[in-house]
Amino acid sequence: SDAEYDALKRRNAAIEARFPDLKRADSPSDQVGAAPAEGFGKIRHAVRMLSLANAFDEQDVTDFDARIRRYLALDDQTTLTYTAEPKIDGLSLSLRYERGQLIYAATRGDGETGEDVTANARTIADIPQSLDDAPDLLEVRGEVYMTHRDFTALNATGGRNFANPRNAAAGSLRQLDPEITRARPLSFFAYAWGVLSAPLGATQWDSLEKLKSLGFSVNP
Repeated sequence: SDAEYDALKRRNAAIEARFPDLKRADSPSDQVGAAPAEGFGKIRHAVRMLSLANAFDEQDVTDFDARIRRYLALDDQTTLTYTAEPKIDGLSLSLRYERGQLIYAATRGDGETGEDVTANARTIADIPQSLDDAPDLLEVRGEVYMTHRDFTALNATGGRNFANPRNAAAGSLRQLDPEITRARPLSFFAYAWGVLSAPLGATQWDSLEKLKSLGFSVNP
């Protein structure tokens, strides 16, 4: 299951941190994604598209805070404000807008180069085709996912049965026929950005509020 995989990945990372000499060159800790599949055009990301780390318990949050304070050379008395966002597993997507118009959509791929899934992304209702009052250049990054309710309904149609919502979302977006994607109940929420010609806000929260005002769903 996804939970078991995540648990094994965390255990592997902990072992590597304690015994760095045992870390393999092909360690899953260093893998961002997968190479683009054949059949799709390729798009090189202007800014690398990295994976997101999870916090599963209070200790993970405490460790994250400690790393940030060390990086910024701050003591324990300095107040830091964080934005906590629930993580929904699906397929990461980058949307490039120029002068308010959607130009292309690309999967994360290997972090450097992704798959061109523009035609498929245009079929998802949560993805705006045009934006008002947006920076002239804006890459919105977020997640294509499928709710548990929609996943259950899709599997009940009698077609292909997917193992979990994450696989269903990824498989539905990465179709060579956009009409198959259109028929699947996909959702999208934004959580970050790549290149942009003007800041969205002074903080992560402000930036999410701006993305919301542009018509994107967010998940704070």
